[in-house]
Amino acid sequence: MTSAPHPSIAPPAVTATEQSRSALRLRLRPKALTTGHVDGAWWPRSRDLAAELPALLAVLAVRLGDIPRMSYNLTEWDTAPRQIAADGLRVRLNGFWSRPAHTVDLIASDRRRLTLLLVPPDTEPSAAHHAMTCAAEQENIDTVEVLLRGTAGRMSTADPLGAGSSRAPEQISQGVR
Repeated sequence: MTSAPHPSIAPPAVTATEQSRSALRLRLRPKALTTGHVDGAWWPRSRDLAAELPALLAVLAVRLGDIPRMSYNLTEWDTAPRQIAADGLRVRLNGFWSRPAHTVDLIASDRRRLTLLLVPPDTEPSAAHHAMTCAAEQENIDTVEVLLRGTAGRMSTADPLGAGSSRAPEQISQGVR
């Protein structure tokens, strides 16, 4: 069975100009041949993909160059536009029902791909930190389910979108050169 991109009622392109004032919560494996299910982890602050993605793209451009395409599971995000404009580049957002949960794929112009573990925004900070650290380990071969297993019982209920959390240990990108 194939899946089709989720139709969006939003305008065809949204210009993303405001960058997050907080540090990006991202961990990447070092640049090297790796095995496993993910290449690192991203812990966005909200479920608003159009707001969260520009900062991620700016950091990952150092490693991948232009990233014109991103795919995601529709259940992970609020309604998103079909594309956004970030730093003068149009980025096509492909949402699928069949896309693996808790992951996002970022595809560079030269077809290199990064698959990131998507740590839910409402995850308790220490659990999110643990999942991100494990996902970014060079030799990690754990599945997404195993990486997130420790976070399931430790989700925050005080701030359901994680947007206002000031308790979170800030994670900066690692391995980006």
